[in-house]
Amino acid sequence: MRQSCCRIRHLTPRASGCARRSSAIRSPVNQQRKTVSRPETPAKPDEEDFDRLPTKGTRMIKRHLLGTIFALALTSSAHAGDVKVINEDAWFAEGPIWYQGKLFYVEYGRGTVTVWDGKRNEIFWKMDGCGPSAVLPTTTGEFLVTCYDSNSIGRISADGKTLPAYDKDTDGNPFSGPNDLAPDKDGGVYFTGSGKGGPLIDASAYYIGKDGSVRKVAGDLHNANGLVMSNDGKNLYLGETEDNRIIEFDVQPDHSLNNRRVFLRLDDLFPNQPHIWPDGIKMDKAGEMYIGQSPRSLDAPGKILVVDKDAKLLRTLSVPSPSMPNFAFGPDENVLYVMALDQIDAAPWHGKVYEVPNK
Repeated sequence: MRQSCCRIRHLTPRASGCARRSSAIRSPVNQQRKTVSRPETPAKPDEEDFDRLPTKGTRMIKRHLLGTIFALALTSSAHAGDVKVINEDAWFAEGPIWYQGKLFYVEYGRGTVTVWDGKRNEIFWKMDGCGPSAVLPTTTGEFLVTCYDSNSIGRISADGKTLPAYDKDTDGNPFSGPNDLAPDKDGGVYFTGSGKGGPLIDASAYYIGKDGSVRKVAGDLHNANGLVMSNDGKNLYLGETEDNRIIEFDVQPDHSLNNRRVFLRLDDLFPNQPHIWPDGIKMDKAGEMYIGQSPRSLDAPGKILVVDKDAKLLRTLSVPSPSMPNFAFGPDENVLYVMALDQIDAAPWHGKVYEVPNK
């Protein structure tokens, strides 16, 4: 839901593990396309600076800044005694979902969908060359998995058998870097195609209907990554990782998207951390949005950010690993299952899966 972005990768095409949602780890942050440039040491903003920021709710920027200072004082770094490691040898764990009392997640480094039943982790499905990024159960009883490397949407039966995949939209156009998945209330699924990353504005969003049709519903996106529906189904939020922002669409009755606008720029919340980008996105029952972060450097570890409907920072969560590209809510949303990486610059991208209290 992280080229999850991301969710950190892009040393070479996804075969090297990272192209799917970001530019090279050692490359400078891409400042093209509507990003806010900044000096090496940002100057203190004045009144005019606030007025120029083109983010949704410009009138709230001052409150955001004050909220950031307050939230940082209340940062919820899970205490060692609170954090439980449920997989200490995950290879680029991503795109998780809690389903029928079990945790399903992918391991890009192993090419698997892995399932944790509360006691052990077992392989549910494996396909060489897929490059899995996220997994999601559907209303038909099967699972969908985004295959970043093979540019397809894999289909898996309830008992783990491989079904015919989706590899193009209804117009016959191939996908480019399928990344994350988000269900809607009508039994369909939205997913992102991240494109090739870097400066190219070549990413897209798609909708898979209950009838199996796949149509492109948004284009001209930059490194599209995590996405999530609002609780009322009226809006879709989508992360443009390399632009360091979350954008918002209105969802139409035919599932098309319009009225694109910026919901949140992470630069506004953390102006001194330009190398930590948004990855997976989730929304809890209260309407609070959780945003996973993928750093380009171990010197600036990521967090999980929690913001309200007005994009105001409420709190942050962190675990002992530096990168937290994606996560899933557990039962009753009282815990988070966090997909984390300790090794962010080379295969097989060692990391862990954590169970963390969500208080």
